[in-house]
Amino acid sequence: MNIRFSALLGITLTSLMVILAVFAPLIAPYPMEAIIGGVWEDPSNAHWLGTDMIGRDILSRLLYGGQITMLVALGASLIAFTLGSFFGLLTAVRGGWIDNVLSRIVDLMMAIPTLIVALVLLSILPLNLWVLIVVIGVLDSTRVFRLSRAVAMDIAVMDYVEAAKLRGERQNWIIFREILPNALTPIIAEFGLRFIYAILFISTLSFLGLGVQAPFADWGGMIRENKDGLVYGEIAALVPAGAIALLAISVNLVADWVLARTSSLKGGRDA
Repeated sequence: MNIRFSALLGITLTSLMVILAVFAPLIAPYPMEAIIGGVWEDPSNAHWLGTDMIGRDILSRLLYGGQITMLVALGASLIAFTLGSFFGLLTAVRGGWIDNVLSRIVDLMMAIPTLIVALVLLSILPLNLWVLIVVIGVLDSTRVFRLSRAVAMDIAVMDYVEAAKLRGERQNWIIFREILPNALTPIIAEFGLRFIYAILFISTLSFLGLGVQAPFADWGGMIRENKDGLVYGEIAALVPAGAIALLAISVNLVADWVLARTSSLKGGRDA
């Protein structure tokens, strides 16, 4: 299988950042909350990326923050795709009043800016990681619903699906054996894009003070904590911003490659 350079670069960068996040407690030179230097110290042998506004090691917090950021984004993406894909495929096959009701609910949710809804919900709900994951996952599931429904409706009119209906196959069998295998590629590619969207969304909420809360660290929170240093030419806020951009670009490279490999839907299920 030939892999183009951009995809290989994206896979390499994404894998590296995931490994660093998973093994952050073993790799980080200092504890996440340890104050080990002065305020906004420049990079040195002791602190490769310098220190933040109260003297904590930026590299250590970047590694721990990447772990929390990716964990929350992954959990939210899994919830979004579980809910969105299930109901999207269900409405495409069942149609009728189920399709009308769920589609109108999704339209209503998408009519309101997602950030505003999230800010309202998080301002009245307890702020913890589980609530954050569920809120982002449910709000993001509307986009997945629209995609999976559109893909499934294109597949549902194909000959092999009609043949399955004529054979008297049950709807669950048609969904999981005929439609889902042929819809997986665009859904998997969309998962990468939604994962990046979740990271950007989490970082935005943390920057506004309603995302990941202390004692945990995340990249958006690090930007908020060190933004004042930009006035004095300090780079502490730019380091997590660069990490977000690098992860977004690398995952997008992989997602684009997956989409390019399958430019059209192919009929038939695996034998």
